[in-house]
Amino acid sequence: MTHPELMVSNNIIHEFRTCTQLQYNGQLNIKSAKGHHWSFYYRLGRIVWAAGGTHPFRRWRRYMAQYCPQIDVEKIQFRQQDFAVYYWDYRLLEILYKRQKIHREQIQAIVENTITELLFDLAQHTDFVAFSCDRNQDTILETPMSFTSADLSVKQMQDSWKSWSEAGLANFSPDLAPILRRPEQLQQQVSPSVYNNFVTLMNGKQTLRDLAAKMKQNVLPVTRSLLPYILKGIVELIEVPDLPLLSTEGENNSTSMQPKNSHIPLVACVDDSPQVCKILEEIVTANGLRFIKIQDPIQALPTLIQHKPDLIFLDLIMPVASGYEICTQLRRVSAFANTPVIILTGNDGLLDRVRAKVVGSTDFLTKPVAADKVMSVIRKYLQVQKPANVTPPKSQSNSNLEMSLGH
Repeated sequence: MTHPELMVSNNIIHEFRTCTQLQYNGQLNIKSAKGHHWSFYYRLGRIVWAAGGTHPFRRWRRYMAQYCPQIDVEKIQFRQQDFAVYYWDYRLLEILYKRQKIHREQIQAIVENTITELLFDLAQHTDFVAFSCDRNQDTILETPMSFTSADLSVKQMQDSWKSWSEAGLANFSPDLAPILRRPEQLQQQVSPSVYNNFVTLMNGKQTLRDLAAKMKQNVLPVTRSLLPYILKGIVELIEVPDLPLLSTEGENNSTSMQPKNSHIPLVACVDDSPQVCKILEEIVTANGLRFIKIQDPIQALPTLIQHKPDLIFLDLIMPVASGYEICTQLRRVSAFANTPVIILTGNDGLLDRVRAKVVGSTDFLTKPVAADKVMSVIRKYLQVQKPANVTPPKSQSNSNLEMSLGH
């Protein structure tokens, strides 16, 4: 029997095949209707890396533990700059390889599994239908560590999604975490040893993928074995936030890169306009606050997760991802549940205001931005006082990505 989800997949598959036929060098960026993003990096028509997804940091942690057990991720000291690019995880692998901490075979395993995982997520979140994509050559990975056949990867994507669907799991993401809801009912149905395993593992903190890796199994049989308990309400699958890597700043005098534990509030601006970011930076830093700008909406979520700003200015209209979509994603992360998110827009319409409230924004600020209005909003939500005589700090360029391993 022909599966309908495979019949309507030609558009996405066509994009991958086109990149292969063109011997493409660059990025293939794909976005679902619900705002999920993926980037596939090509070199000579082959996929050499993939980024994005719901839990990029969990994924990196999981694969490092699985394929590079000699590396203790918790002892690695990162700088905030290390996460300034969307493919930060690939660059960290490059550094570890150059420092002879990991082998090429380990990198190849991580690359192949990362691509496979993100292709599966692409299939599930887009249903092969609701998506938009674009190709650009802003980023070309010059020294890829592994080359993956796009045709083979797409075939594996179709096969894995078909198996997942046929197992009755189409509505369950492997990024959900199982939690035990009815322990008494479970205790009556299983042996004491199985019950103890459920209590220990089903704590709502580990995703299905995390559990499968810990059990050294494929995520499909693990999830399939839980399905009867899920359907009975004994186990529930819940959304969990990503697990960002801990970062420790090196010496850096840039105002926007001071340690997060500073008492000075950090204000972020997500806007694709360099001019708006520059104006906001001058206003914010002139009032003695720290500032970070994010002009690429695709990098917004991972960068914000790493910096954890105290207040976020968010542009409404941006390419690839709108302010609505980013705000929705932010509110799904527990760390940003109460962070003030101020929508920036040139259109002060009632519809925009209502929609902004629906997705969880805190307030609205119309462009062009003015110093008094900006600081009025900041003081309203952060209770900061107006400094006496503060001059804007001189901007400094970020140094190259560095990472030190604890010795």
